[in-house]
Amino acid sequence: MSPSIAETTWQKSLAQAIRDPEELIARLNLPSSLLQPALRSVQLFPLMVPVSYLNRIEPGNPDDPLLKQVLPLEIETQTVPGFTADAVGDLNVRSTPGMLHKYQGRALLMVSGACAIHCRYCFRRHYPYGEEPRTLADWEPAWNSLLSDSSIQEVILSGGDPLLLTDVRLQELCERISEIPHVKRLRIHSRLPVVLPDRIHSGLLDLFQRLTENGTTVWMVIHANHPNELAEDVEIAIRQLLQAGIPVLNQSVLLKGVNDSVDTLLKLSESLINLGVMPYYLHQLDRVSGVAHFEVAEEQGRELIRELRRRLPGYAVPQYVREIEGEPHKISLLG
Repeated sequence: MSPSIAETTWQKSLAQAIRDPEELIARLNLPSSLLQPALRSVQLFPLMVPVSYLNRIEPGNPDDPLLKQVLPLEIETQTVPGFTADAVGDLNVRSTPGMLHKYQGRALLMVSGACAIHCRYCFRRHYPYGEEPRTLADWEPAWNSLLSDSSIQEVILSGGDPLLLTDVRLQELCERISEIPHVKRLRIHSRLPVVLPDRIHSGLLDLFQRLTENGTTVWMVIHANHPNELAEDVEIAIRQLLQAGIPVLNQSVLLKGVNDSVDTLLKLSESLINLGVMPYYLHQLDRVSGVAHFEVAEEQGRELIRELRRRLPGYAVPQYVREIEGEPHKISLLG
């Protein structure tokens, strides 16, 4: 099957992403003093910023909330007590290659090790993606495990970002999942509708609709942390998903200097619900090595949610949660 024009369009956009700190700093007219620290930091975790996302960042502003999510800082190289490589215990629940089985009734597949953007707070920045399946044959143990466990009704595609798979590869995986009789739901966690919105095109939407028609309901969980991320091209992509009958939820991470104010979170929730997207989770930062400078105190997070409750309808207020290794579900931080 030859790739469609839409398929090659998003792949060209991905190929044009900024990967060099010097280019990022030059294109945004940022202070040159940021360059050497960034060059040291990318030795541990590379830089990647799609041009669409870059265009939403205010030039010349080192404090831009979108820039803070992608700019490498030397502080990432520091060791901070309590911050570890696998803060949520992913490796301890890896039941077969490529599959994490953490929660009752659900299984998560690590179908891609790549992302379209490298968020500096990433909780899987140290994950050993090279050990995960690469070919369809490598996935056989995971398929056998899913088939043998009738309690699993939902499969979550994650990574990395599952929408970085080509349409053909994604279709192969999704159709294999849909053939498992007891799997009723397919949940896709992706940042691409927000950071690379031309990934959402008719071929992809057709795949999701076929899956739903064949009895596997598709849910899309996107990831936006700040209202400035919801640019016009992002709104178009989200509306296409919704018009195709795909429910869309959003999850955010509470980040110091990015969205740790009630006005920012309020505007984010209002922008989402105006699009028809349900605010789902506001995550307390996972304590992964290299991200400590983003941490917000839990009590501040609780007060932010209390204020959102005073100002917004209940459905517009995300659940404030933390993931704790070994717990059978996300832990609410509101008590």
